[in-house]
Amino acid sequence: MNEDLLELTGLVLSNSPIGEYDRRVVLLTRERGRIACFARGARRPGSPVMAASLPFCFGTYRVREGRSANVLVEARLHTFFEKLRSDMERTCYASYLAEVLRYITRENNDEAALLLLAFQSFRALESGRIPCRLVRAVFEIRMLRIEGEFLPPQETDGFSPAALQAVAHITKAPIRTLYTFAVNDAVLEQLEHIAEVSMERSLHHRFESLEILKALML
Repeated sequence: MNEDLLELTGLVLSNSPIGEYDRRVVLLTRERGRIACFARGARRPGSPVMAASLPFCFGTYRVREGRSANVLVEARLHTFFEKLRSDMERTCYASYLAEVLRYITRENNDEAALLLLAFQSFRALESGRIPCRLVRAVFEIRMLRIEGEFLPPQETDGFSPAALQAVAHITKAPIRTLYTFAVNDAVLEQLEHIAEVSMERSLHHRFESLEILKALML
């Protein structure tokens, strides 16, 4: 490997067109936190980085650091998450998770836990084994827990024992085993309420993709 290239394990959070053929790609990486880089020629047919620069792709990215910008040189995909781009509902949920991650992560921070959470959350969305609504609530609660912003609800708050047990699992279970449980509709509604109140209290931010998601659910 060339000494001037960084090899990063990361997930594409977003991309945007630059000029006629290029893309600006935002990656959440294990080694450097969130970084932005230019993928030159990524929109040109046959480009070696075309597929790897699409949202929700996970792989190994080789990036050249520059004084004014980083440049994506090549990539090796590990997981494509195709269903997250081909299904409207899953696309909206994944886009919301990605927007939250773009907002809370920083360059050169240790974001390894959030990267793993994102990967497992996307896997859960793609598999369809549990409802997308539950994936979102679990993601929000665990993300806030990682950031040190989550205040666990108490029994005196009026939540059911089953909901409190679910919250305990979400906040304490290893991330790799996070999406291994199911709840009934009543508990799901309580988890959604806990997550929504916690997000509003901690982040104070309006997410555009959430507005789209809410409109889709009407």
